[in-house]
Amino acid sequence: MADVVIDAMIAEAVRSERAEFAGDLQTLSWLMMAVGGICGNLLGGYALSSFRICSIFLLFSILPGIQLLSCAFIKEVSSEYPDIGDQKNSHRQERLYSSTIPPVGASKSEALRSRKKERNHDGSKLSYREAEDVKEKGSLALSLRCFQSMRSAIYSLCGAFKKPLILRPMAWFFFSHVAVPNLSTVMFYYQTEVLHLGASFLGASRVIGWFGLMIGTYIYNQYLKRMKLKRILMLAHVGLGAVNFLDIVLVSGLNTRLSIPDKYIVLGGSAVADAINQFKFMPFLILSGQLCPPGIEGTLFALFMSINNLGSSVGSFYGATLASVLGISSNSYRNILYGLLIQLFSTFIPIGLLFLIPKEATGLASEKL
Repeated sequence: MADVVIDAMIAEAVRSERAEFAGDLQTLSWLMMAVGGICGNLLGGYALSSFRICSIFLLFSILPGIQLLSCAFIKEVSSEYPDIGDQKNSHRQERLYSSTIPPVGASKSEALRSRKKERNHDGSKLSYREAEDVKEKGSLALSLRCFQSMRSAIYSLCGAFKKPLILRPMAWFFFSHVAVPNLSTVMFYYQTEVLHLGASFLGASRVIGWFGLMIGTYIYNQYLKRMKLKRILMLAHVGLGAVNFLDIVLVSGLNTRLSIPDKYIVLGGSAVADAINQFKFMPFLILSGQLCPPGIEGTLFALFMSINNLGSSVGSFYGATLASVLGISSNSYRNILYGLLIQLFSTFIPIGLLFLIPKEATGLASEKL
């Protein structure tokens, strides 16, 4: 949820920037996220070695509270609805004005007596009736405006979703997850139970992964943001294939024959994988931020993350099914090499689906496309 809100705020801010600077805000956001990830992993490692479990949970419950308080300093312009009190005063003025209109042909004294009689007779009833009428009209108007706002957002979202520069990359991202079986859980257990890599080392590998994210963000912003999106995604999957090949080298023991420790293979794979995933997501986030209609930035990014997470879930089920068919479990890793080979070949399937990506799409595309 926080990532969606941040991306939506960046998309709103990008509208005031020129196209060539559109990626700078997104780059800054990802760099700060990487710095926070590094600090969080280092703090987590220090807490595990120095504090008790209760103290660790207390510490990591305070930090989200600080983040929640920081949200109070974010300026947000919300939709304004008419106040019920203002409607009540307006309604009362209309009633009083109508009561002061004398009948046709009446004298001034008769009109004055009529107004006094009207005020005395209806004075006790007006406040209750007005309150009920204003309350009913206010709730009806609020519901109507909420409905109109939702309908407008749905129409705008459907209009944005129909754009080829948004729809086709979304479809490609979904199929790129579905086509590749996710064996990361299998590799985690293999690294801990067979290679006997400790939890502290795996935490350190995450720090290296965050550094890789920072490097990937910098490389994209400096050298790749003017490149065609189709070429970026092709290079990204070639790189992911290289990362999967490192897992094959690790499982086959080829690195030990070359006198390369297992830890170096794991650290290198973690850093490279996070950097490559950054190459995949960054251009599409910038592109969506520029093409998204005003007012539905959060909805569009939430839809994209939902599609992305659905594809990841399907890929995880695919990986679990593949592991079950090959008989891979915590007690038997005999066929894990075959699973990694299938994963390696599947990594190149999304390259054949790159026809879904429009040829003119780049990280600097604008609404003119």
